[in-house]
Amino acid sequence: MDMIGKIRRMYRRDKKTKREIARATGLSRNTVAKWLNEAQPIEPNPKYYRKAAKASKLSAYESELTQALKADAKRPKKDRRTGKALFAQIKASGYEGGYLPFSQAGGALLFHLLSKLYEHTSVMITTNLDFKE
Repeated sequence: MDMIGKIRRMYRRDKKTKREIARATGLSRNTVAKWLNEAQPIEPNPKYYRKAAKASKLSAYESELTQALKADAKRPKKDRRTGKALFAQIKASGYEGGYLPFSQAGGALLFHLLSKLYEHTSVMITTNLDFKE
C-alpha cells in the first residue's frame, strides 16, 4: 500500500503526470493509471516479475570465467587471453560444450536476429558441418 500512497501523493499533491510518475517509480504507465483510477486496489504490488535465468552448460564454469576475465582486465591488452584460450581452460576443467568463432559483424547480426525472436518463437540452428569443424 505504500507505493500506491506514494503514487497518489505524486499525482494529487505534486501535480505530476502519469508519465512522470511512471519514470520516477519504474512502473508502467498502465499500472500507474490503474492504481490511480481504483478506489481501493486489491493488489498493492504488480503481478509481473522477471523470471530467474535458467542454468546453462556454462553456469558451472561462470565463476572460473569471471575470475579469469577480472584477472585479464588488469593485464595489458596484448597479454589478455583470447576466447579460444578461455575455452581451452574450461575444457580442461570438464566443459563438454563446443566453441564456434564468429566475426564481430556476424555475431552482431545473429544477436540482433535472436533478440528480435526472443520469447516470440522457437529457434533451431542447424549446420551441415561436423561437430569438430
